[in-house]
Amino acid sequence: MTGQVLAIVNAGAVLSGDHGQPVLDDVDTLICTDGLISHVGRAGDLAAAVAGADVVVDALGSTVAPGLIDSHCHVVLGDYTPRQKTVDFLASYVHGGITSVISPGEIHAQGRPHHRTGVKALAIAAKTCFDNFAPGGMTVHAGAVVLEPDLTEEDFAELQQAGVRLAKFGFGLYADPADGEPQVRWAQQHGVTVMCHSGGASIPGSQPITPEHLLRLRPDVCGHVNGGPTSLDEAGVDRIIEETDMALQLVQAGNLSSAVRILRKAVAAGRFSRVVIGSDTPTGTGVMPLGVLKTVAELSSLAPMDPALVWSAASGNCARVWDLDAGLVAPGRAADLVVMDAPWGSRADDALGALALGDLPGISAVVTRGQVRALRSRNTPRAARLAVVTPDLPHLLDSH
Repeated sequence: MTGQVLAIVNAGAVLSGDHGQPVLDDVDTLICTDGLISHVGRAGDLAAAVAGADVVVDALGSTVAPGLIDSHCHVVLGDYTPRQKTVDFLASYVHGGITSVISPGEIHAQGRPHHRTGVKALAIAAKTCFDNFAPGGMTVHAGAVVLEPDLTEEDFAELQQAGVRLAKFGFGLYADPADGEPQVRWAQQHGVTVMCHSGGASIPGSQPITPEHLLRLRPDVCGHVNGGPTSLDEAGVDRIIEETDMALQLVQAGNLSSAVRILRKAVAAGRFSRVVIGSDTPTGTGVMPLGVLKTVAELSSLAPMDPALVWSAASGNCARVWDLDAGLVAPGRAADLVVMDAPWGSRADDALGALALGDLPGISAVVTRGQVRALRSRNTPRAARLAVVTPDLPHLLDSH
């Protein structure tokens, strides 16, 4: 809505999404204008902007954070998953604090093509459809071309011209995964970010991708490095961490023990900026609206690790790897935000304390592109402190 101003006030803590400074100092107020964050600061300094806002969200001392980015979400076309025969799953993911998702290839499309013409058409169609469709208000980065042996360099130039910026390796008709190196390189040369399957086979027709394959292919993102669902061996993972600059994707549908180990090693080696989080759903694991939030809680409590830092792996780190405008609380960034608190009855006093315990925080408001999309999440526990919105938005309270 052109000209709309939204203010979030009385934040007890504001997470930045930036791993270098996970919690912003001396900030309790955010102003969002025309879908972007325009001001970040203190109430006293932003009083005039708050007074002129069309909508005010009072956080009542709870925590404000950038919306989560699910870096591995199996979209196809529309808000429907053929794998689990479920509709409106993406709108439900918004109630889990997920404000953006990234497609790892529309591989669950029924009758998925393998010829170069078909895979290009599917990627372009998916991207174009989701450019015009925001389920639940979320942004869907779709249209990831699945790499196949017959794709030529000219095909990647065509895809680049059509705006396709994503690719997935690991589900094409390659006799040996190592044979995909030309397609990976051509994709990268044409501005496409390549995610590669890793670990054991996950669906019929796919093959295991070993550390040796990954070291040769050198994709931009090592998809589900903790397993999707079967993890790589520890020595191979260590080589990927130490010898490459690939993003290290940790997913809910993978091996939790491996995820904890990888996170600890990445932090110890000074490579945390490469860690990104995704759900790797919907898959056989199911539809999981709280998949990313659950991973943040598990890693925060079991690693253990500062929850604000782990949150940045599911927000700002993803934004940097895929060059997105969301994921960070800073002027000029997309106003995709979550208001959350400790769940009602928790031993913790706030959302970060809950995550440190391994508890899921309660979400009381989700904002995307500067508009309130959800209140009192239908999927998380009830927040101890519920955000108050002025003017009232009663239609959002009936979303259960």
